[in-house]
Amino acid sequence: MSILRSQVVGCGSFLPARIVTNAELAARVDTSDEWIVQRTGIRQRHVAADDEPTSVVGLKAAQAAIADAGIDPSEIDLIIVATATPDHTFPATATQIQAALGITGGAAFDVQAVCSGFVFALATADKFLTTGSARAALVIGAETFSRILDWEDRATCVLFGDGAGAVVLKAVPGEGTLADRGILTTHIRSDGRHKDKLYVDGGAGSTKTVGFLRMEGKEVFRHAVTNLAETVRHTFEQTGLTGADIDWFVPHQANRRIIDATADKLGISHDNVVVTVDRHGNTSAASIPLALAEAHADGRIKRGQLVLIEAMGGGFTWGSALIRW
Repeated sequence: MSILRSQVVGCGSFLPARIVTNAELAARVDTSDEWIVQRTGIRQRHVAADDEPTSVVGLKAAQAAIADAGIDPSEIDLIIVATATPDHTFPATATQIQAALGITGGAAFDVQAVCSGFVFALATADKFLTTGSARAALVIGAETFSRILDWEDRATCVLFGDGAGAVVLKAVPGEGTLADRGILTTHIRSDGRHKDKLYVDGGAGSTKTVGFLRMEGKEVFRHAVTNLAETVRHTFEQTGLTGADIDWFVPHQANRRIIDATADKLGISHDNVVVTVDRHGNTSAASIPLALAEAHADGRIKRGQLVLIEAMGGGFTWGSALIRW
């Protein structure tokens, strides 16, 4: 049976030039490189300059993805930006990137699912493409989390970084089997009862301020390992696959211990996990596309391989997607 698949045809990324090391943070708050590395695996993170809002960071990743795809921007008729740090309350950051790319057709909008944002955006784009509602989509994860960090709170300021990653998807006919190239499955979930575990204590509709990120780290860790394993098990049940069938596991880069624990639960070898958290920190919705772009550029991810992505974010939200590269 012939169906439409959302095929990845290009990847791109952008990281701000400024690098903040653990040693630099240790000079500002009561922490140390050893403490941060032992608990998170993070050694450094990138921080956007004042003239690099989320739209600019996202635009640069988008341009790189479009160049990698070898297409003209005018071919794109859907842009979805996953971000929790938009330039403005409105309009959507996606519309700013659309204008900067010179695209005047199709639709552009933002998706807000925090660290799960890229998975949610990818799942949304997949529905547009596989139903024939769009022909080519640009999906971007872009964040400037440095803008919402309390730099006096050592429990959170050491964790996050800025950056953006993007993929270009095209609707391509497939046979409806697991051998098809493209997005094979997506699963997304939310449970709003856990809002107070990971949130920002401000907003236009409440405090009229931006606010700062707040987190109960131990609770987030506990839910993350359980929820992430659950969503991937749904993928395995639907497809009949196991962890041994996955060529590359590209998880949200929040914490090395969460990454390792999730891989172990799923039976995926650590050798098959793409890890960037040590150099990027937690870049929220940008972390998965940044890791995908790196592994694509250096040749680790090859055409035809199975790539599994997953993430969990504030809300709580979580989800996964299985892609034949």
